[in-house]
Amino acid sequence: MLSQIVRPMVQTQIRLLANSRATRPTMVSTVAQWLGFLGVHAQVTHLDAGSGKIHISLSVDKPEACDARDWQQILCNLDNAETEADAVATNPVEFTPQQQSKMQRLLAYLIQVGNPDQPVDWESLQPQLKALGLNEPTLLGIRSALKVPHSLDDLLEGLDSDVAAVALPKAVSIAMLDRQVNSSEDQALLSLLKAMKHQ
Repeated sequence: MLSQIVRPMVQTQIRLLANSRATRPTMVSTVAQWLGFLGVHAQVTHLDAGSGKIHISLSVDKPEACDARDWQQILCNLDNAETEADAVATNPVEFTPQQQSKMQRLLAYLIQVGNPDQPVDWESLQPQLKALGLNEPTLLGIRSALKVPHSLDDLLEGLDSDVAAVALPKAVSIAMLDRQVNSSEDQALLSLLKAMKHQ
């Protein structure tokens, strides 16, 4: 499972950092190593501490799994963005109502299989989902979708790769809300990853 592999490794690295006499260079190499596990080649260009946080600036090369054309398009989009506000305000993918519904049902499925033996407590779940950056229409769609059971096969049928790409990081965040990933969640995440890669 993802959590069983990553978390002990992170805890060990943090303990090494706390006991290191060369904390700064160790932190620089650790951050690069962590991103390297994801296939991202990154170099720390600035590291500082203040206000109880560590501030890091990175220079990131093309990830291993990234298609050269996609990477070039990302760089081009960043160069052409007029302001940071424009970049944040722009929705990278304009979904149809059907695509939005599909994503909401996928995320509802992740919630349902995350703890299948207990009913969903929406009052406690909603603030957690909101903290993940899900907007109000998406939250309402998820809440509605939670009222009916879903089949992963049905949800994956005809799934658009763009929808899968947007849903995957949100699905990972939802699966990790309880700090563990069960086999049903793992299968769903792997299926989304496969759908995302399928052009």
